[in-house]
Amino acid sequence: MELLLYQPEIPPNTGNIARLCAMTGVRLNLIEPLGFKLEDRYLKRAGLDYWPQVDLAVWPDLQTWLAAATARNGRPPRCVMTSAKGGQPLHHFPFEADDCLVFGPETHGLPDEVLRLSPWRVRIPMLAGRGRCLNLSTSAGIVLYGALAHCGILDGPEWQLPAAPGDAS
Repeated sequence: MELLLYQPEIPPNTGNIARLCAMTGVRLNLIEPLGFKLEDRYLKRAGLDYWPQVDLAVWPDLQTWLAAATARNGRPPRCVMTSAKGGQPLHHFPFEADDCLVFGPETHGLPDEVLRLSPWRVRIPMLAGRGRCLNLSTSAGIVLYGALAHCGILDGPEWQLPAAPGDAS
């Protein structure tokens, strides 16, 4: 599984998502232009000391990433587009272990030309009338863990926390 941020704008969101990717072993792809520099102190602060564990790739555009992902996998990746505008509810979506979860910029989401690149769409159900959408880093965490759980990936022994000292288990 991979995560792709299309033209992210807010450094702390990307930093939080980088930390999420470090903790899950999921590759993080960033598509330029970015709304910040990778040296941004807010980006680094949000990612804390997890940056060395992040499998990070920055791409000049979506087509370059798509060509590289296709070459790496021997076939085009299955891109699951996230959108508050529509798609299958997260808990009903048939995720696959090699999906690439695609998220758009914070202020306007994925543009139509990007959404048209893939028939797979997912949305996070939210109560009607409460607001437009969730924060990008919150959404990435919800969708990623939902996808990992759906695929049974979280059941592996590497996902188990060690017992706390004095725990009788």
